[in-house]
Amino acid sequence: MKHIFILGSRGYHVNYGGWETFVTNLVDNYNDSNTKFYISKITNSDEEITKVNNNISIIPIKVNNQGSFNMFLYSVKSIDFVIKYIKENNIKDAYIYILGLKSLNYLSIKRNALKKLGATIIVNPDGLEWMRSKWGNIAKTFFKVSERMMLKASDIIVCDSLGIKDYIKDKYPKLTNKLKYIAYGSNTISFKDDENKILKEYDLVKNNYCLMVGRCVPENNYELVINAFMQSNIDKDLVIISNLDSSNYYNELITKTNCLSDSRIHFINGVYDQEKLGVIRKKAYLYIHGHSVGGTNPSLIEALSLTDLNILYDVSFNRYAGEDACLYFKDSHSLTKLLNDTNYLDSVKARLGKEAKLIVNNNFTWDIIINKYKEIFK
Repeated sequence: MKHIFILGSRGYHVNYGGWETFVTNLVDNYNDSNTKFYISKITNSDEEITKVNNNISIIPIKVNNQGSFNMFLYSVKSIDFVIKYIKENNIKDAYIYILGLKSLNYLSIKRNALKKLGATIIVNPDGLEWMRSKWGNIAKTFFKVSERMMLKASDIIVCDSLGIKDYIKDKYPKLTNKLKYIAYGSNTISFKDDENKILKEYDLVKNNYCLMVGRCVPENNYELVINAFMQSNIDKDLVIISNLDSSNYYNELITKTNCLSDSRIHFINGVYDQEKLGVIRKKAYLYIHGHSVGGTNPSLIEALSLTDLNILYDVSFNRYAGEDACLYFKDSHSLTKLLNDTNYLDSVKARLGKEAKLIVNNNFTWDIIINKYKEIFK
């Protein structure tokens, strides 16, 4: 029996972000009765370990769910819990899969204890956390130091983007032999409900809106995209689906751009029903992906699988995923220029849509991703 401890997400089947989407899909698609998953969950109350089924258990880690220090504390407490649990249950050859770089030097401190227990330490650094604009100088320094220490303390480094893999090879050449590239997978969505009914629910019209989906944070370039869209003469709406209720940035964005003065721009609070979100993607005229920091984002992979025309912010992470099946913008001016040329967009849409779906089928299905993980969790 293999025992895999996944630490760092906010839980399993939790509507939050990329890690939570990844963990849920990895575990749900793994399909191996000889593998047990233990998934950490952040909670602010006292809870016991819960069994989802014989192969999945949820580990509650009590930490206040706010603030960067508490995320560090969450990482530290998760590592301590795993060490204690492995000892008490006499587990041999466990895998500790840590998502993100939040434990600073604590993983280094506990590395010997984990290795004595026969554990394999796997770290997924996600994107370049220290580059995210939401962090101040102290937090950025924390993540730079944590990046170096945690990567060195690992046995295997899983990069979900070739861009991240290239970055680590360049900055930490001695760690090259630890690197594995495994991207996110794309969900196969069965459309059972009336698609027109779903569009009507959100007051949308097929092929009449441009779409953005993602967390409302500065590094996803909402301000740039909104300004570019407002400068364009495209006869479409811009629909932004994001975590509006939990975003401190949303009100700042509205004030900075004055976007509510443009009747074409609409915001929708997070849509977590996968079929509904899938229909919204499928029926969009185009998808705009503004993410500038991170690896292979799940939102982008979903867009490639469902939306025919995808326009991406021009960074290596996005180009590695979208290749030549997407269009790219570097700034507000270049995006406005693309949006204004609907004749060109219409002429390439069908061809790029087919190429994007081929990329997903060849690289990003969960079957492909799961098989790569099974090579690691031997």
